[in-house]
Amino acid sequence: MRVKLLNNLPQQILVATLGSEPQVVTLVLDLLQVKGYAITEVIVVHTGGEAVQRALKQLAKEFTGGARIYRPVPVKRDTWIITDIVTEEDTAALLRTLYRTILAEKRVGRQVHLSIAGGRKPMAVYGMVVAQLLFDEDDCLWHLLSEDWRPGDERVMHIRPEDRISLVPIPVLRWSTVSPVLTELAVREDPWEAIQTQRSIRQEEDQRRKREFIEHILTPAERELVHLACKGLDNATLARHLHKSEKTVANQLTSIYEKLHEWRGFRKDLPVSRAVLIAEFATYFAAEGM
Repeated sequence: MRVKLLNNLPQQILVATLGSEPQVVTLVLDLLQVKGYAITEVIVVHTGGEAVQRALKQLAKEFTGGARIYRPVPVKRDTWIITDIVTEEDTAALLRTLYRTILAEKRVGRQVHLSIAGGRKPMAVYGMVVAQLLFDEDDCLWHLLSEDWRPGDERVMHIRPEDRISLVPIPVLRWSTVSPVLTELAVREDPWEAIQTQRSIRQEEDQRRKREFIEHILTPAERELVHLACKGLDNATLARHLHKSEKTVANQLTSIYEKLHEWRGFRKDLPVSRAVLIAEFATYFAAEGM
């Protein structure tokens, strides 16, 4: 499927969670437009409660005849729409819906803006989970803040000059510099499988980095010393085992600590020590069967 481009840029879509207040969708859309984002499609993820149905009808009126595509996506468990998110099964259905909705858009190359301002708190929580799994650098996660509006106040669907409303970006901690749709995540329709896959990818990447340190940064003598130190041997035992003096062992460990400090990005919050060395590499040697 080819993606239509606007000014040679990928299409930008808004995926928004919805509760009983339809204005959380239109206000976010207004603020994105103010920021210069050209949203071509609005996808609303919703449950099936009565209040939500009224909000959906209001939104349908807002988008009727407009230039943007509007598409409501219900949260389903099996074949029926859940009315609220109150059980573990409901939250699992929510996660699947959000994940599959955004994955479909990422597969065709669209830039996603995800608003988690509407609906129940689990919608915001699981929206953040999906963003961490699937977002690229250009995708955005948003929350809406209003200084004046309270539940029960007059519903205002669009920004007025006197309104104190802001769209707040939420940082997303990405698991990798590689786009998720270029990894095994692109073929995972189930978010739980995707989470396990992501965990495996991270573990493999961590093991690869540690192998690079052990095999390419350390000398053969330092490598052997680290291996033995990770077994819990003290300096005296290391010296006897390697047929070296304790001073030589201590000097070699100092050199290893300096290299490890650089490899870890010169972190100041956790000074390098034998405990840090063991914490970093004991699991590495165990995974390598050494």
